[in-house]
Amino acid sequence: MNEQFHNIALVGKHRESAEAEAMAMLGAHLLATGREVLLAAATAGKIDLPGAQACTPEKLAATADLLIAIGGDGTMLDAASLVAGTATPVLGINRGRLGFLADIGQADMLPKVDEVLAGNYQKDQRLYLEVSLSNGAQERTLNALNDVVLQRSETGRMIDIETTVEGQYVNTHTGDGLIVATATGSTAYALSCGGPIIQPSLDALLLVPVCPHTLSDRPIVIPADSAISLRLARSPGGKVPIFCDGHLLGNMDENQTLSIRASKDRLTLIHPADYDYYRMLRSKLRWGDSGRSKRETPS
Repeated sequence: MNEQFHNIALVGKHRESAEAEAMAMLGAHLLATGREVLLAAATAGKIDLPGAQACTPEKLAATADLLIAIGGDGTMLDAASLVAGTATPVLGINRGRLGFLADIGQADMLPKVDEVLAGNYQKDQRLYLEVSLSNGAQERTLNALNDVVLQRSETGRMIDIETTVEGQYVNTHTGDGLIVATATGSTAYALSCGGPIIQPSLDALLLVPVCPHTLSDRPIVIPADSAISLRLARSPGGKVPIFCDGHLLGNMDENQTLSIRASKDRLTLIHPADYDYYRMLRSKLRWGDSGRSKRETPS
């Protein structure tokens, strides 16, 4: 038995029957191999898994040697938020639709998890963003693995977002909003707004205007260690909500500043040994589905 991963936390949407069933199946399998299984208290009360330990989310993240998230990319983002500031790695079982972050399918769950537990896996480090909203007197902070989104809350009224990078003025983006994404988040909302895909090992950030009024206002890729500052230059509809991986940080007005920089913390993602990032992109984005699905061999 590989003792590297002995205490294993399971997280997922226990209110969803498919996820709850998968958690119970995997938990029973792990207990049968002699490992400790940790569940958040709210989850433990909903899943029939004798022998599992119920604990607070904070203890779950700090105690586990490995956290396995069962669900879609939303569940993976919640798991990333849970382990932020710890060294606990995360492995994803995909029960969602696309699953850019969750690698293992339901059908392969038990054998693939066994391979990981036996020491056959890949891992990589992913960047977190540290996001702070300040009015000079008070400050609120959240982390984001994917992206930070500022988007108008009132239909038909554009907003102006003044952007500086490392103290240098970049542009005042006029339109529906702005996305600041990591390489991990480049395949999320930023992609649907016309941003490029950034290979995750590249330390870079992405500034993507949302429905810009000026079509020449294009996405910009900047170094990951850049300090970004955003200010509302004009917001006819009032305050603008700020979301970090879908969680509301606050509502920004014209007297506040949003600061974004790379966190000192990194997320460790665990992948199966046969993980291939480009194969994953081909599969999720359905590249090659135009009738030429197989790679052509040059004659």
